[in-house]
Formats: sequence, structure tokens, C-alpha cells
Amino acid sequence: MTPSDTGGDDLFQGVIGRTYRESTPWREPRRAPRPDAPNVLFIVLDDVGFSDLGCYGSEIATPRMDALAAGGVRYNNFHVTAMCSPTRACLLTGRNAHAVGVGAIAEWSNGFPGYEGRISRRAATVAEILADHGYGAYAIGKWHLTNLANYHSAGPHDQWPLGRGFARWYGFLGGYVDHWNPDLHEDNHPVRHTPRPGYHLSEDLVDRAIAQIRDHVGSAQDRPFFQYLAFGAAHWPHHVPDDYIRRYAGRYDAGWDAVRAARLEKQKALGIVPADTNIAPRNPGIEAWETLGGDERQVAARLQETYAAFMEHTDAQIGRVVDYLAQIGQLDNTAIVLLSDNGASGEGGATGAVSIRKHMLTEKETTGYGLARLDSIGSEHSFPHYPMGWAQVSNTPLKWFKKDTHGGGIRAPLIVHWPDRIRPGGIRTQYHHVIDVVPTLLDVLGIEAPSVYRGVRQLPLHGISMAYTFDDAQAATRKQTQYFEIVGDRAIWHQGWKAVARHAKGEDFDADKWELYHLESDFSEIRDQAASRPDHLQRLVELWWREAETYGVLPLDDRETERAYDWMNETAPSRYEYRPGMARVDRLMVPAINDCDYRIAAELAPGAAGQARGVILACGNRFGGFALFCDAGRVRFEYIYAEHTSHVLEAPLDASTRTVAVAYARNGRDGGQFTLFLDGQPRGHVDAPHTWTTYGLTAGLTCGYSNVPVSASYVPPFEFGPGLERVIVERLGPSGRQPDPYQAVLQEQ
Repeated sequence: MTPSDTGGDDLFQGVIGRTYRESTPWREPRRAPRPDAPNVLFIVLDDVGFSDLGCYGSEIATPRMDALAAGGVRYNNFHVTAMCSPTRACLLTGRNAHAVGVGAIAEWSNGFPGYEGRISRRAATVAEILADHGYGAYAIGKWHLTNLANYHSAGPHDQWPLGRGFARWYGFLGGYVDHWNPDLHEDNHPVRHTPRPGYHLSEDLVDRAIAQIRDHVGSAQDRPFFQYLAFGAAHWPHHVPDDYIRRYAGRYDAGWDAVRAARLEKQKALGIVPADTNIAPRNPGIEAWETLGGDERQVAARLQETYAAFMEHTDAQIGRVVDYLAQIGQLDNTAIVLLSDNGASGEGGATGAVSIRKHMLTEKETTGYGLARLDSIGSEHSFPHYPMGWAQVSNTPLKWFKKDTHGGGIRAPLIVHWPDRIRPGGIRTQYHHVIDVVPTLLDVLGIEAPSVYRGVRQLPLHGISMAYTFDDAQAATRKQTQYFEIVGDRAIWHQGWKAVARHAKGEDFDADKWELYHLESDFSEIRDQAASRPDHLQRLVELWWREAETYGVLPLDDRETERAYDWMNETAPSRYEYRPGMARVDRLMVPAINDCDYRIAAELAPGAAGQARGVILACGNRFGGFALFCDAGRVRFEYIYAEHTSHVLEAPLDASTRTVAVAYARNGRDGGQFTLFLDGQPRGHVDAPHTWTTYGLTAGLTCGYSNVPVSASYVPPFEFGPGLERVIVERLGPSGRQPDPYQAVLQEQ
């Protein structure tokens, strides 16, 4: 009897008789890893500059990362893309970011192949490849490789970690996260976060990473694991326990000029930079520290103390993972790859901020605001980021920042620690790029990248193996060419020379000024040779255009958040319906109520209002959002423009109330009026001179409970309990159209 006659698998290669005695079993062979295959641990830091680790020149205490460097090798000529999503796409696939569809951060997809905001199926991830060779693959922390169309809890989830080769995932989808009160996912679903004393996300992530490793070695002792650990640190907001901040009190009073000079001297002493390296001049917009006022210096120093503390706290968490590997006897045979995804962020501007999203998008903070809240910096009542003067310190001795293709945006620390394969100590100077990590790994594992994966023909690997550098610090660089592009900034490195153009948003691309540097003799890119070598520069610029066509960079696009707004405006429904207890809606999936009139209406069961207590609908958090809730016989609506700035409506409830609604009518460019209604009758209104944008929210939406702190009037989760039936949010059109306050809000009931 053949398998097809019985509906069996046509791949079956045994023999089926009437009973097992005259039958021959067959099991499809599993692709087993080779006996000496190591475990693999990728540790990805976020927005950490070239000099921020102690072993790269910093005064910040990072003993655990320094120990990994001392026990392995560190690279001083390693490069990434200038933003997080593209670097992660390169790291996980071994291909150039544009070629796999992630030429910018995931939210900034624009409908062109190089900017889909998700990894192409033509590029199997290292998790998918290793899983097919017997590895267990697990992910922790930041993903940021799913575009907005895939953020919904309902899916599709094919571009979430479990859809790209990982067996488990615990972390967050977007680019940043509140470390005290995070919006998190586990596998393919949102999880509720209940605020509790002592919680910090970095500690939670490491707890989960250790648990994933423990579960793997406990159930698959004959198989290695691949663990992807992507911290939210040290991306803003810089959140860290206060005892770490106190360790740095007064350490930065000397200012960014002095600290940057000290870091350069330490880098020279360590051999991280050549002895003749000169420091790049201050980036435009950064003032000399001595010219700042006393209050400005005090706020700026505290913001840097907090960043340093955040780095030290992250280092301690990395140490916990390393200690666990040693405890279970897995450290020596684990290849640890530690890197940062891009250079330090100058997004804090000249002053930095206690609440960076408001500072970036809606309203600049004043020094007085920061001074009054000095002691809150780093706590859950802050969302801080340091000034760009400190960002250039992080990037010492380089210029420019994250989002730039000069050295400050793309030269990153890289540490490889693998006791069974790499002799301790040493600095590697060969030029390499993040696309070279996967080819290196596959090379040392003896695994060939598939030409076809799950029926899809694959792109070739674009990187080359770095394994030749492990044993020979003096080996000549084997890489020949690497292009760069991020939101219009462009660069190309070829055989030791680099051409780079910094693009101003909205300007003519053809008017951009190209610079030329010989990196082997000019580490910090300060001697522009464009004027003296115009022919060489022209050849490199022409090579950039050829590489851009080859790898899908075109069309050039210098838009940023506008791309996300375009998608939101094109796809946003006019009506949203929510049920109590439903999963949290991601912050980028909340109702698109920017620049329009809208209405929130809740339906209560008969008699429920008499005992009503709890959250009806909550959106965002204490740094921007709103909460509609009941307590002590009253209904209350709070619109939080920023922490310490809210607009409140309140009215008594009686047992017969069936509907509660809030209507917003615009009366200006970014302001309007809220009106509260009970059973269709107005019960008060309040003016809001300024409103936030959906894209600026730092937490999502919940119905019937609160996932994170929004209003100070209640403590999460503050669940509503029985009686709340549904909540409807309706967009009512552009500015100028005044909403009919209540008519037909719940016509379907």
C-alpha cells in the first residue's frame, strides 16, 4: 500500500503493510548541527556612540562589556547604517538594508521596494537559517522590522519575530519604549503591563532571555541556541534607577568639551584610534560649554549623568546574561556578538529635554522647566534625552550623529567574544560593515546560505566573512566597497577612501556638497580632499549611483514622519469600536485623530452607571494622552497635553445614565474645545490651546482598564468591571466642520 492511497505524506519512504510487523517505519531526518556548533548570542545596543563603552574610551563604568572585549576582540573600523531598523535588517540577513526593503525605519515605508519597512522574503534571516540547522532561535527586546500595516494585534504576524524564524519573542515592536511602564508583546500578542515598584524593562528583558536559554538547554541539550537580545537602552527615554544616577553626581560638571578631549586621550592610550587622530570640531548648533549659563549647565550635566547611569545599568544586565552562561557551562562555546545599531542621537537638540517627544514635536522645553524638574530626570515622571553636545561626546572623536552618514552616525563599537575560537584581547582595524556579521557566522559554522528558502529564490549575501580577522590582527582588509544612505544622506567607502554628502531636508539632492576623506589617514574625517582630488571624488560619486541602483536605494526620499502620516491618512478608518478588556492597541495604531474633529462615546448597560468605577478608555500616558473614567459617582475626562498640563471635564452620574460622550471641535491650527455629554446632554466644556499628534504618543490605547499611568487620579489597571458594553471613536472631518454633538453616536444600539 502506498502512502497516497491512505492520504499519507507522499514523502514517506518506508513500507506500510497490514500490521507493524510487515511494515517498515521511516522518519524524516532532522538537519542536525555539527557536534562542535557553538551557541550564538547577539547583543544589540541602541543609539550608543562609538566611544560610550569603557573599552572604547569612555569614563562610564561598563566593566562587563569591557571584560567581553578583553576576552575577545573589538573592532574600531566597524560600520552600521545610521538608523536602527536598517541596521537590524542588515544584521539579521547579511544583505544591504535597501535591498531587503528596510532603507529607513519601519514606520517610514513609502511604497517603493527599498522602503517597505519589512524584510523581504527573498532574504531569509539568520534565525530562519539556523533553525533549519538544528538551532533553537529566540528573540528578546526591540524588533522594529514590521511596517505599520503589520502592527495590528489581529495580524498579519508574518513579519513579527515568530514569522521570521524565532520560536519565542518577548519585547516591543517600535523604535523606543518607556522602561518603567512599557507596552510589550509576547510571541504574537500584546501583554498587559501592571506597574509595580522596582520594575525596569532592561532587567525584565534579561530575566526573559535567561529563561529562554534555560528552557532551551533544559529541553534540547544536544542542540545549540541562537539568542537575539536587543535592548531598548540607550535610546531615549533615558530611564534608570536613581542609585545609578547618584554614582555620577558632578562627574560631568566640566562639560562636553573637556569630556570629549579626555575620551580622545584615553582612546589613543587604548589604541582604539591612531595616535595622530585629531578631534572633529563641534557640530553646528553645539555651543562651547563655557558659554552656557549656570542653569543650562546644571540641566545639561544632569541629563548626561542620567545617560551614563543608563549605560552602566545596561552593562550590569549584560553581565547577568554572561554570568548565567558561565553558571550552566555554556560561556566558552557561545559566540557573543555585541554592537550598537547606529551612532549617538542628536535629537535632543541644543538643550536636551525632560520630556523629549513634546520637545521634538510640539513645544520646545525651556531651561527653567528642566531646572524645576531636575530630580525627576531618569524617573518614570520623565522622558528624557541629553543635549546634542553630549551626543557628540558619545561619538568621540567623530562628527555628526545618528541619521548622518559621517562617522558619528555609522561607526560603531563591535565586540566578539568566543573563548573556544578567539584568543583573548586585541583590536581589529579592518574595515567591515554590519552586513558582514551573518556571512562570518555562517562561515565559521560551515553553513551555506540557501539559494532558495521556502520556495522563494534568495538574494545572495552582500557581506563577506570577517573570520580572517579573528586570528590575524594585521591582515589586510578584504572588503572593497560599501555604500550608505539614510533619508537623503549619502556616502560610499571604497578601498580606504570615503565620499560623503550631508543632505538638508527639502533641498535639491543635486545641490548637495560631496566631501572626500582618506579614512586610513584621517580617522575623524576632518581633512576634506574634495577640492584637491576632484577626479577621485567624481569616480566615487559615480560608484555610489551604481551601487544605489544595484541595491534598491532609489528613489531618494528625504521625508521622515511625513511618510507615516501619509500612511495613516490613507488607511485610517472614520470609525473605531472597542470592547472592554480587549488587547492593547499599539501606540501607532490608535485612532488617527490628528487635525480633525472627533467624538468618543461609551455605552453603559442599564443601571451600570450607579456603580460605575474604572477606566472606560485610556490612550497614551502621562506624557500625552487622554483618559475617560468613572469614580465616586462621577465621570471624568482628562486630556493630557504633557505631564503637568491637562484639561479636565467632570460631571456627576446617576443610575439611569446610558451613554457618556466627549466631542472635540477644532478652533485653530492645533487647538480646540472638548465637550462632555451624558445621554446626549452637554455637561461642560474646556478649551485645549494645544493638542498632541498621534505619532507623538508614547503608549497605546486600552478599553476597560489602563495599561500604564495616564491620569494621576487613579492607579492602573483600574478595571471598569461589569457594565461597560462598548466605546466608539469617530473622526468627524477636517477643521471647520463642527460636530453634531451627540446625534447618532450609537445608532446601532
